Amino acid sequence: MQLQNKKWTEEAFLAERQNVLASWPTGKGVDLDEAIEYQRGIAPEKRFQSKLDNAVKREVTLIQPRAGVPLIEAHIELLRYLENEGEADLLPTTIDAYTRLNRYEDAEHGIKESMASGKAMLNGFPAVNHGVEGCRMVTSSVASPVQVRHGTPDARLLAEITLAGGFTSFEGGGISYNIPYAKNVPMEHTLLTWQYVDRLTGYYEEKGISINREPFGPLTGTLVPPCVSNSIAIIEALVAAEQGVRSVTVGYGQCGNLVQDVAAIRALEQQTKEYLDRFGYKDCNVSTVLHQWMGGFPQDEAKAFAVICWGSAAAALAKATKVIVKTPHEAMGVPTKEANAAGLRATKQIISMLADQKMVEDTVLAAEIDIIKRETRCILEKTLELGNGDIAVGTVRAFEAGVIDVPFAPSRINAGKIMPARDDQGAVRFLDTGMLPFTEDIKAFHREKIAERAKNEGREVSFQMSIDDIYAISKSCLVGRPKK
Repeated sequence: MQLQNKKWTEEAFLAERQNVLASWPTGKGVDLDEAIEYQRGIAPEKRFQSKLDNAVKREVTLIQPRAGVPLIEAHIELLRYLENEGEADLLPTTIDAYTRLNRYEDAEHGIKESMASGKAMLNGFPAVNHGVEGCRMVTSSVASPVQVRHGTPDARLLAEITLAGGFTSFEGGGISYNIPYAKNVPMEHTLLTWQYVDRLTGYYEEKGISINREPFGPLTGTLVPPCVSNSIAIIEALVAAEQGVRSVTVGYGQCGNLVQDVAAIRALEQQTKEYLDRFGYKDCNVSTVLHQWMGGFPQDEAKAFAVICWGSAAAALAKATKVIVKTPHEAMGVPTKEANAAGLRATKQIISMLADQKMVEDTVLAAEIDIIKRETRCILEKTLELGNGDIAVGTVRAFEAGVIDVPFAPSRINAGKIMPARDDQGAVRFLDTGMLPFTEDIKAFHREKIAERAKNEGREVSFQMSIDDIYAISKSCLVGRPKK
């Protein structure tokens, strides 16, 4: 099938389903008509879209962890603990690494090893291997809505099984689950496989079943300038909407400067709605998610809690619809359920304390929103131009030209020409704008911001700034300043 941003016909979609479902035995357990009826029976309070819509109306921020273990009963126990002891509003099921790579035989081996040893031998829940019935055991065992979170370039079978299994939200996209996660996967391939996921979601929507879709906002999670992640989130929202998706949660990874983080969420929500309306998707429900700091964490638990709470404050003041919560064990490996719940409770406390407070609407915030919007518009408009109006085709060409460029990404199709660094107040700027299609005044803005920091630190502008910034928060500061 040739890539274009055009809704798949029902005939083409149903024909492709046969190949997808035949790729692993549990695929035979998916009956789409029966799955739709099963989804229809899920109560509104257990549906992601219902809970997100309510949060948007009330301007409250919901909290959601990451979590996943290989065996069904243990996974249910974990989710119940996070729901009850962690006070989570929304629940995840994080998928294991083998499943993300479509290595289902290896995942099956991991399940058997986990059963034999009594220890988790996979880093997540192998939903494809557990099949529809296994997924339904999970989603029916908790009171809150459950989302699939993963990192899969080709998530077609995973989507089929989990949506049939009662999950009401599915994370990821053809860009955000390619560039930060894969090395040699062509962009055209992942855009096509994720068009399938979105067409499946749209098919449920056509039958009256709203499934929430969430592009992965943080990307590499390492000093990603807001305009880069916002552009990609908006592209993935547009591609999803074309296939019939009507519930989109666009995300952003916390950078650390409060004004910039609040501005980024505001700009993201506003421009997502702007571009959806522009292309005729006026009936889409848009919500936002802020991911707490995705970079290096302090090993000290007390200091880690401070990082968690700072992200919580940013989410609350930005009025993000939800926040993805980190744990105080972030620097030490897989967290215990107790540590995960502690991070949730700390976040809930901050969210509650700031619920009635608002960010000061001053000229500094307005200027930050403006620069993010202008940068994002430069990227999106050039991408549309490269695709002759087709955002999917334009995306492939934009990556080839470096018009879209993600810092520190492993993918070979990513140009890797841009270089971020913090300014003197800790906002993420561009040390090098690479081939991004910015206007000269935007480029000058970044040069001035970086030069101001260099002058105040008494050093030359250099790549060392970026290196210092990458490690800064793990060393208990935001800006990686040289030692004096």
